[in-house]
Amino acid sequence: MTTIISDTEVAARAPYSTVLREGETLAIIDLGGNQAVDFLCYDAADTAKRYSAAATIAAQRNIFLTTGSVLRTGEGAPLLTVVEDTCGRHDTIGGACSKESNSLRYGQHTRYQHACVENFLTEGAKWGLGKRDLVSNVNWYMNVPVEQDGTLGIVDGISAPGLEVKLRAETDVLVLVSNCPQINNPCNGFDPTPVRMIVTGGGA
Repeated sequence: MTTIISDTEVAARAPYSTVLREGETLAIIDLGGNQAVDFLCYDAADTAKRYSAAATIAAQRNIFLTTGSVLRTGEGAPLLTVVEDTCGRHDTIGGACSKESNSLRYGQHTRYQHACVENFLTEGAKWGLGKRDLVSNVNWYMNVPVEQDGTLGIVDGISAPGLEVKLRAETDVLVLVSNCPQINNPCNGFDPTPVRMIVTGGGA
């Protein structure tokens, strides 16, 4: 029988973190549609073992995440498995927005807008993590297509209200989330909205 351990609505632009115990499942629900959810994860017992985009992409031979994808450490150990995905495709290469990237891409007037890196640093500090612990992240629901010539862009999302992705912990995992504050590109439909995080145990 599945038991709800926690059910949290994460406000637009806000951070979130939790520790998932082995076998627990995290559902990330896009409440408003077209909302990017920046995501990092670490082995809770040893945060030096953390999500590696390179190892994850190499193991599955695909840059996109969906049902069956396994988020892996640099050593190849599984952290989380995508057990359900009603959106269909999620980004591994777009990165997290920051004050520096905002100013470079969109002009100096955007430098002081709140960004995902700041969310990660604020939330990560609660777990003893700092800037050196931030790595390339997953962007759930963000649409970053790659063309035949290798060009890519952040474009309108393919998500919709109520779609969800479910992740099963393969070991005890620390999860960090930034509910993306970005308003300068289409990743959030130029209007950041809340998302819902439900942790369950006893089944997917």
